[in-house]
Amino acid sequence: MKVVVAIPAFNEENTIGEVVASIPRDIADKVEVVVIDDGSTDNTVSEAKKAGADKIVSHNQNLGLGWAFKRGLSEGIELGGDIIINIDADGQYVGEEIRKLVKPIMDGKADIVLGSRFAGKIEHMTYTKRVGNFIATKMTRFLSSAKITDAQTGFRAFSRDAAMRMNILSSYTYTQETIIQASHQGLSIREVPVTFKKRTGESRLISNVFLYAAKCGYAMLKTYLDYKPLRPFTFMGCLIILSGFISGLIGGLKYLIIGFSTNQIPYLIVSVILLIVGFQLIILGIVTDMVNSNRRILDEIIYNVRRRKA
Repeated sequence: MKVVVAIPAFNEENTIGEVVASIPRDIADKVEVVVIDDGSTDNTVSEAKKAGADKIVSHNQNLGLGWAFKRGLSEGIELGGDIIINIDADGQYVGEEIRKLVKPIMDGKADIVLGSRFAGKIEHMTYTKRVGNFIATKMTRFLSSAKITDAQTGFRAFSRDAAMRMNILSSYTYTQETIIQASHQGLSIREVPVTFKKRTGESRLISNVFLYAAKCGYAMLKTYLDYKPLRPFTFMGCLIILSGFISGLIGGLKYLIIGFSTNQIPYLIVSVILLIVGFQLIILGIVTDMVNSNRRILDEIIYNVRRRKA
């Protein structure tokens, strides 16, 4: 069995060497460490080489964590990895705990394993980030039905088959998108408790909490609509249609009670507008669901192409 450990890195010269060196090499017949240098302008590459990275893939410019993660999965597949690990380059996760992540996959009990910080030990995390993680996890659980405690973790393992089924579209992050995709594709997700150490320096991904929340929220909603568009559009459409009926009913009752009056016209206008918008949303949901069928077909085509290439 072969394990490939992918480490996305952007200007992490102070920690990348320690992370690479911490990867246990006795967890499988062969272990390879691949550093995805996402356009670093410091000594990240040289420090990774010095620490013993087996391969370094460099982007000419900073493309974003989502792209770096996606490249890491691709490299893991091309290198023949049976299990592909993703671990952050900032040194907050303990490399030795990779043993915990690979075991459920090796035992055939999971397709994807998440290293949960909230089920494990957190040395330090600001209150704002705790709240943000809590909200993001709740939203991800709602949209995916996956029973998880930490949707934001950057410490996770994929079986080869699960990695080939991931199609990451967001360039900003990948954490929630992969969980929602995996859940709707019927992949088994498990969590193991891990240690989360205090970070040295500032986070480059979450420099603005509100911007991060907005981008993550958009990515989650978009991914969910890619797989389940009919339900939300139908729900919103029916709600608006109901509001239209209520508005029309009020106007009608006023007509029956006091006779015709210009005061009834706004109720009727609003009723007609709401009914039209509601029916249009339902039709949009049906059309989107039909388009989504093509997405499922494309996902399956991409998966089969990857299998043949691998």
